[in-house]
Amino acid sequence: MSASPKALEEAKADATNAVAPMDSKSINGEMNQIAKGQTHRGLSSRHIQFLALGGCIGTGLFVGSGATLSTVGPAPLLMSYLAMSSVVWAVMNVLGEMSTYLPVQGVSVPYFVNRFTEPSLAFAVGYNYWYSYSMLIASEVTAAALIIQYWTTEVPVAVWITIVLVVILFLNIVAVSFFGEAEFWFASIKIIAIVGLIILGVVLFFGGGPNHDRLGFRYWQHPGAFNPYLVGGDTGRFLAFWTAFIKSGFSFIFSPELITAAAGEAVSPRRNIPKATNRFIYRLIAFYVLGSLVIGVTVAYNDKNLLSGVASGSEGAGASPFVIAIQNAGIKGLNHVINAAILTSAWSSGNSWLFAGSRTLYSLACAGQAPKIFARCNRKGIPYVSVLLTFAIGCISYLNVSDSGATVFYWFTNITTVGGFISWIVLLVAYLRFRGALKFHGILHTRPFKTPLQPYSTYYALLIVSLLALTNGYAVFFPGKFTASDFLVSYICFAIFIVLYLGHKAWYRTPWMVKLSEVDIFSGKDEIDRMCEDDVERQPRNWLEKIWFWIA
Repeated sequence: MSASPKALEEAKADATNAVAPMDSKSINGEMNQIAKGQTHRGLSSRHIQFLALGGCIGTGLFVGSGATLSTVGPAPLLMSYLAMSSVVWAVMNVLGEMSTYLPVQGVSVPYFVNRFTEPSLAFAVGYNYWYSYSMLIASEVTAAALIIQYWTTEVPVAVWITIVLVVILFLNIVAVSFFGEAEFWFASIKIIAIVGLIILGVVLFFGGGPNHDRLGFRYWQHPGAFNPYLVGGDTGRFLAFWTAFIKSGFSFIFSPELITAAAGEAVSPRRNIPKATNRFIYRLIAFYVLGSLVIGVTVAYNDKNLLSGVASGSEGAGASPFVIAIQNAGIKGLNHVINAAILTSAWSSGNSWLFAGSRTLYSLACAGQAPKIFARCNRKGIPYVSVLLTFAIGCISYLNVSDSGATVFYWFTNITTVGGFISWIVLLVAYLRFRGALKFHGILHTRPFKTPLQPYSTYYALLIVSLLALTNGYAVFFPGKFTASDFLVSYICFAIFIVLYLGHKAWYRTPWMVKLSEVDIFSGKDEIDRMCEDDVERQPRNWLEKIWFWIA
């Protein structure tokens, strides 16, 4: 279907007229300018790329991969990261297209859901995102504090939690450019660390360590590539893969959304967001896939140090398979370097989650789905009220000071990870609606950023993520495995999401789904087009600039 220029202008006018100004009880999808201030575009290309990549490389890779290895073996670990990378690639492309099309100030995933589906769904997913980001802050802060205890246990863990929290708050409250610069260096350190660990793994593979023990694929043969899960045989090996697939999602979840969270504060968004989107997946595969391969080659899944670290619940370098490989190879002193890298990783991720959480709450306020006070910005363009409230929720990290509090914290963090799968499902549906609306008006070909294999990759990701969300707690249904607490941890997030959704719909009497002909794909686009029409990237003049342009 194609549309004439006159028809397009009429459609734009209808979309603009259909969206009325909002007050605190408004429920439509238009993003209004808030009198109290706006965010500033202070994030450059390198800030955006390293924000997305830095947020993704957290303690899940450095430490959490050890628990997965001990449970399922090296082959499922590698296969799961390969499979999850394909899903993340599809999710990243979806976000890249929509964020490039409408990189307005205050943009977020709930903003797109609001415009392209319906307000109640946006409300539910918005608070799901905000709550999850806040929980993730607490998770990474706690990990950072326990990592510091690797060096000394004389100082109470609450002191380290306080120090980490204060630094994260400072980096997020000063100026967005300051935050971006800090995140760039944070992410750079852990990228250098993971590259170094991959190179070290290759050296150990060929016997280049101090003990000159050539590992090869020894541990894939004995004790084996698979550690069958729950049952034996082929079924046990498949369940090992599926369990690793679910667990790998926890390492990636919410990371692609950091691109969208930064889009409204990015310099030259129509140029920088596609660059970050295209490069993200290659780096992700390089770090996670190669990293998991190194782990499986250098550490046996039944290594006594790995099993003891997992059993004790240690979050420091002692439970990291990378450190175990270094210790087994007889390398002295490197464990402290790796522990420092893991600390930087946790600190960086917590920094990113506070940024993403505060911008999500700011976006909800701009859309009239949170009190207007959360849309207030200071003269530096920081939504400081949203930052402070998100930070306050992140302070539940203090629950880990006591044993009983740690149990409650475990519940919260597991709920948020499954909530991430639900958020991806809604996001993918919103993209299909966005694409359908563009096609209805005959302008699908005009979107400024086009990604490959659409919409088929979106359908693929939607199917896989739905299966992961529904089966994340499948183990509780095996004979002798069911407990009420494990069942609730696995599935209570569905109930929370449904309550948010139906509660908002009952209160505001919103429609079930906006018709494709009424989806607002025009409001704000002309302003973005004008802002970006003269944005032309300078071409590199020599090979050194080519390298830097690829990095930055």
